[in-house]
Amino acid sequence: MNKIFNSLSLAVATAFFLTGCVSSGKFKASQASLQSARNDSARLAGQVSELQANVGQLKQQIGDLTKKVGDLSNEAGQLSSDVANKNSQLGKSREELAAQQKRLEQLQALMDQQKRATQEIRKKMSDALVGFNSNELTVAIKNGKVYVSLQENLLFPSGSAVVNPKGREALGKLAEVLNVNPDITVNIEGHTDSIPIRARYKDNWDLSTARAGSIVRILTQDYKVDPTRVIASGHSQYDPVQTNSTTEGRALNRRTEIILSPKLDELFKLLETGSSGQ
Repeated sequence: MNKIFNSLSLAVATAFFLTGCVSSGKFKASQASLQSARNDSARLAGQVSELQANVGQLKQQIGDLTKKVGDLSNEAGQLSSDVANKNSQLGKSREELAAQQKRLEQLQALMDQQKRATQEIRKKMSDALVGFNSNELTVAIKNGKVYVSLQENLLFPSGSAVVNPKGREALGKLAEVLNVNPDITVNIEGHTDSIPIRARYKDNWDLSTARAGSIVRILTQDYKVDPTRVIASGHSQYDPVQTNSTTEGRALNRRTEIILSPKLDELFKLLETGSSGQ
């Protein structure tokens, strides 16, 4: 009986021992799992904190980028406005350029017209004065105008402002052309050499203006040229065509020039219009 009791006690004790051993292992395992979970939780908390920090940085970057986008949008709007203004200015510049080009074309057409008219005047004068020698008068174009240069030996006695009969004849033929061409302006210039005058005239200024005045009176009074078309002036010795140091040169300088040109009213109007437009 005692033997049986002892065996049973040993069995029970063994069972209790074995039961305690199993519970302790599970407890340790649970403890290890819990610690691992805690470690994982701490790691995950660190990752969450890091991610939150990254999210904050990303939000800041997004805010900065959004601001930059806004700034760029404003700049783009300003550039668009500037481009529109530039295009508007370019359009105006093109219009102004086109207007200037048109004025230039009109001006060139008028200049060509004036050139043709000047050449026609020269031909008419050359035809009208064909009976006179080259040592008496010449007809030429200078500076866009027709110069009829009449020498002293054709028009005047030496030191005089009284026109010779042959000079009157030449002036009559010239007046015939002027009277049928009313758009020609007439500028009469008296010229002398450098030898001082010793006659009824005070000096060469006096003589040159007196000769120009004599021709004006013949053209306007005797040959009925419209006096509003005529200008008279004296240049004395100060506009020579040759040297005054030789006899030949002085003879060429003693001349009266009748300068003829088409009226330039249309040309001047166009120039004034262009200047006021600019």
